[in-house]
Amino acid sequence: MPRDHVPGEALLREVFGFDAFRPGQGEIVEAVAQGENVLAIMPTGGGKSLCYQLPALMRGGVTVVISPLIALMRDQVRALREAGVAAGALTSGNTQEETDAVWDMLSEGTLKLLYLAPERLASGGAQRMLSQAGVGLIAVDEAHCVSQWGHDFRPDYLRIGELRRSLGVPLAAFTATADQETQDEIVQRLFDGETPQSFLRGFDRPNIHFAFRPKDSPRAQILRFAAARKGRSGIVYCGTRAKTESLARALREDGHSACFYHGGMDPDDRRHVEERFATEDGLIVVATVAFGMGVDKPDIRWVAHADLPKSIEAYYQEIGRAGRDGAPAETLTLYGADDIRLRRAQIDEGMAPPERRAADHGRLNALLGLAEALGCRRQQLLRYFGEEAEPCGNCDLCDSPPEVFDGTEAVRKALSAALRTGENFGMGHLIDILTGNETDKVRQRGHDRLPTFGVGRDLKKGQWQAVFRQMMGHDLVRPDPERHGALVMTDRALPILKGEDSIRLRRDVIDRAAERRPAVKTLVNEEDAPLMSALKAKRRALAETASLPAYMIFPDRTLIEMAETRPDSLDAMARISGVGAKKLERYGAEFLSVITGATEEMHPSRRRLAGRGAGDVYDRLMAVQADLARGVDGTEKPLSCSASQLAKVAQISPDRPQDLERLLDERRFERFGRAFLDVLGQAD
Repeated sequence: MPRDHVPGEALLREVFGFDAFRPGQGEIVEAVAQGENVLAIMPTGGGKSLCYQLPALMRGGVTVVISPLIALMRDQVRALREAGVAAGALTSGNTQEETDAVWDMLSEGTLKLLYLAPERLASGGAQRMLSQAGVGLIAVDEAHCVSQWGHDFRPDYLRIGELRRSLGVPLAAFTATADQETQDEIVQRLFDGETPQSFLRGFDRPNIHFAFRPKDSPRAQILRFAAARKGRSGIVYCGTRAKTESLARALREDGHSACFYHGGMDPDDRRHVEERFATEDGLIVVATVAFGMGVDKPDIRWVAHADLPKSIEAYYQEIGRAGRDGAPAETLTLYGADDIRLRRAQIDEGMAPPERRAADHGRLNALLGLAEALGCRRQQLLRYFGEEAEPCGNCDLCDSPPEVFDGTEAVRKALSAALRTGENFGMGHLIDILTGNETDKVRQRGHDRLPTFGVGRDLKKGQWQAVFRQMMGHDLVRPDPERHGALVMTDRALPILKGEDSIRLRRDVIDRAAERRPAVKTLVNEEDAPLMSALKAKRRALAETASLPAYMIFPDRTLIEMAETRPDSLDAMARISGVGAKKLERYGAEFLSVITGATEEMHPSRRRLAGRGAGDVYDRLMAVQADLARGVDGTEKPLSCSASQLAKVAQISPDRPQDLERLLDERRFERFGRAFLDVLGQAD
């Protein structure tokens, strides 16, 4: 049964430093804390971890968290300990000392969260240990791993249902992506087919800015994008291993701290990159999709795609690694005709059955539709996931609506050129025909005598490239791998060709002059920027001393609020989002000194009340005590209460004067009792 002596809202403030839940968190926390079986589907960065970490503190016993990656578990354990929570992990990466410490906490009954990899459940010893450990709740992170339909299937996840049955405790399962097939299998595997209380949080990440651009010297485009965000942690996704290495080298030559990551690296080298990314401020990782699940760094400020992702789901997952702390984050996705050709070929040449290939083409079409969108990208993305939204004002098309033209005639000319050449040629040759370019290849095949030869001279080569790319994006033509990538018309194009439908296209405008000197993007306004830099420097120094990732001291979002609100006392500092009691005690004075230039001295008992109403009550009690230290007439023997006593008094309800009488001895109650009760009554 849940242990409700500490309400969730109080723990949220005291431990995690948040005044309120993010949208959708509160109801999930309540259900999990009440012992309901729960399935929660939440967007990346939506605050899944808190939805089982907070109930673990509200309930009795230990909460077992099943998580798929050792690095992710270690990060969460470290972050919880920084917040003052008794957490531990039993993994193959543990030192003997770390393992012994976890066992000690288990035997003493002080451990609140125990992280395990699913593979650990294969051990009979683990099952016995858990049956004796007083487990009150099982939480499953990345629950889609239980499903054959899910994109990260882990067979050991299948043992979790058996564990739930043997322990007889509630289970809460969390995932960021789960289509209906995956949801059904999660329910069957983890809950024995009994429908849990389900929560589907919206997919929107309003703090992320979306942007797509057609490729035009893509390396230079990525370098310009990174230059405008220098010193901020970012990820660049590439389609090939070789490109990760060359682009990382180019970024280093341009003055960035950058490294590469891909599946062909030695495991130790990969772990080294993961550790660097977790701990280094401002590191850029250039990676394939191998750098994916388990990246939980909350202050990734940007994600760029040097190549088109494979599907709209992959795109959503990958950009979702940015801005998990809720602070502003940016994305850029580059794409071109070659990307589309490659992704189509990968689907067509794969071993999947026809219906799966058709579904994969559909998912790629959704992404291409997003890339070639004419209006708000967020609207289009959310519509794919079944949600409706107003224009967001936080994407490139809301920032600068595209110039659109009626592309019907141009598309008909392009389709005619493809059909009159037997659909045996690629984009380059078709553009030569349309623009009347008499190449040897055109003359040899007699294509200079076609009715379509030269009919497209009104558009330049680059404009025709944009037309063909958009035709591929709208799935009007597809490259045929059996014809060496020749463009073949799809059924979607027929209504346009027959004059039964029309199409609008975007006019590509590439303003290199504007891109050459990018404005430096800042997290705060110009006035607050110097203070923000000083706060980040203090954070970096403290993180290095403690051998912690910088975000575990405070995430960017907390520093932004400090820089903007400039708290002038520890009480004000305690009201900053992300500053819990433990972190206030550990770091509050350090950051306050950066803001005010002075250090505020405060007794530890008072500091623990900082930011709470009881803190102001304590100050008034202290003033009253000073007035009465020698009695009402100032002639009596000095008498006072200790700081810890005053802190306890400050938290007494004015409706329970007997509590005050019990707390103070007779002499102190006689001297201060009436005055203290007056203070408590005024506070109420």
